[in-house]
Amino acid sequence: MLPKDRFKLIPAVHLFLIKDDKMLFGLRQNTGYEDGKFHLIAGHSDGGETISKAMIREAKEETGITIKPKDLKFAHIMHRLGDTHERLDFFFVCKKWQGTPKVCEPDKCAELKWFSPKKLPKNIIPYVRFVLKRVNKKILYSKYGW
Repeated sequence: MLPKDRFKLIPAVHLFLIKDDKMLFGLRQNTGYEDGKFHLIAGHSDGGETISKAMIREAKEETGITIKPKDLKFAHIMHRLGDTHERLDFFFVCKKWQGTPKVCEPDKCAELKWFSPKKLPKNIIPYVRFVLKRVNKKILYSKYGW
């Protein structure tokens, strides 16, 4: 009998980059997922790295900023059900970094824009709005899409 494959979850990381009470969002394009909507700095773990290192790497790749591990604060984990898979989404908050955020992946991001959490754009990815409410209430875990 062949060994049964273990169930797999896709780990993803997301960043609430905060400056002057505003958060940074990128407008997605050409990704095949929620294009035309604003999303946080985000990405997947490449494996062989901690979740916090994955977040620091994604922030550097997407915006060119450098985050020190001590400045990255865990905020929330979400178990999200997609159409064909399940994900564990780790959300972090960062209020201190080096560099000026800029679009470093123009094939995936049309622009970066700062928004007040009280005046988010209508075209934001729905689960981000969902998570933000829980982060504001200091809720550490949620599920989405179940």
